[in-house]
This record gives sequence, C-alpha cells and structure tokens, in this order.
Amino acid sequence: MDVKGKTAIITGSTGKLGREIVLLLAGAGVNCICVYNRNKKIANALEASIKKNGVRSCFVQADITRQQGIEKVFAKAKNFSQPQILINAAACFEKMPIAKIDSEYIRQTFDLNFTSAILMTQKFVEIMKTNRQALKPIGKIVNITDASIIKHPAVYSIYTASKAALESATISLAKELSPNITVNAVAPGLIHWPKGMSEEQKRKLVARVPANRPGLPVEVASAVKFVIENDYITGRTIAIDGGWTL
Repeated sequence: MDVKGKTAIITGSTGKLGREIVLLLAGAGVNCICVYNRNKKIANALEASIKKNGVRSCFVQADITRQQGIEKVFAKAKNFSQPQILINAAACFEKMPIAKIDSEYIRQTFDLNFTSAILMTQKFVEIMKTNRQALKPIGKIVNITDASIIKHPAVYSIYTASKAALESATISLAKELSPNITVNAVAPGLIHWPKGMSEEQKRKLVARVPANRPGLPVEVASAVKFVIENDYITGRTIAIDGGWTL
C-alpha cells in the first residue's frame, strides 16, 4: 500500500510511541485522525507539528474503553476520506504485584490494552465493507503489543496477559479478514525505562540486549510504516527489541 494520501486512525496518539508513529506517517503524507484520552497539551503540540507536513489531521479526545467513545472517533472520521489504516497503540503499562491486583485493575487494563483494540477493529472493518476497491488488501491494521510477553517480567502479569491476548487476536483476525485487510503486530522491546528503575538495573537490562542499547521510538514507528506498506505480510508480529527475545 502506498501510504501517501491515505487516512489513518491512531489510538494512543499522545503516548511516547504513538507520537512517533503519528509524526512518521504524517511526514509520509498520511492524513491522521489522532485519538487521545487526557493529554490535551501534547495533542495541541503534535497537531502543530503535523500541520508543517501539509496533511490533514484532527485530534479526538475520547475514552475508547467505552462504545460511545469509539462512535465519537468514527463520527469524526466521516470528515476525511475513508480511513484505510488503523493503528491500535493505546495502552496502560503498570507494575502490579499479585497481592495488590483486584478485579477493577484487571478490567481496566484489559479494557484499554485489549478490548478497545478489538472494538476499534470491529468498527473499522464495518466501514471498510463500503470500500469497493478491486485491488487487495484495501485496509491495514497494526496492533502495538510488547516483546515482554516472550520474556514475562515479574509483577507485570496482567499487563503481559493483555498484550498476549492482543497478539493472539492479531493472528486470528488476519485469517478472518484476509484478503481484504492485513492484520499485524509490532512488539517493542526496551524502548522506555520503567518507572523507578535504578541506573544499576538499567545497566543489567541493557546487558541482556544483543544490540547493547535501548531502542528508539522512531525505530518502532518505522516498523509500523513497513508493515503497512508491505501487502504480503499478515498475521505476523515484528519484534523491535534489539535481539532481547532471542
């Protein structure tokens, strides 16, 4: 798929990875419908940056863990050419030992990290049915998962479970939606340091990475663009982890 002139919906657009994805796609000529929850200051700054690329954009403040939030996003999308790209990047990442886990925490984590992506996908597929383009695929979905679901770090049991669920759904959806839509996942490794990590802990973590450094957000964004542009990849997870999970 040639991304220039296409329209993409990006959830979690004000997050550290989401911002890089938005900027890279906008720089490639993609019109961006950017979904965020609370960080209006970053949304405003990002919108100003996108305008320099001469593409169309809008920022939608919505709670996509609720159906009305999802409907709000797609109502805004009607002002653009039909979106052909969906990037599910919204997520929460929190350390939580087993003694402190409760049902509400589990629900909130899965609602954002997994359920919202599935419901966004459902709505995206619904509108893609009106696309009569002969050449397949006509749509692209990219889910942002996490390389940690291979390494399974301690005290992140619910987070990694939610991301593992999304990666599993990526495979099933790729089969279900082919050949009209490709569905892939990009799994970042060590990109941002977890909160409260000491310098010694950082050194030990980097020592386990063959690339011997943390990754850059733009390296994750470049992988997202790659799987959008390549029409012969579907149902796959691309690990951007410097070899950490080898």
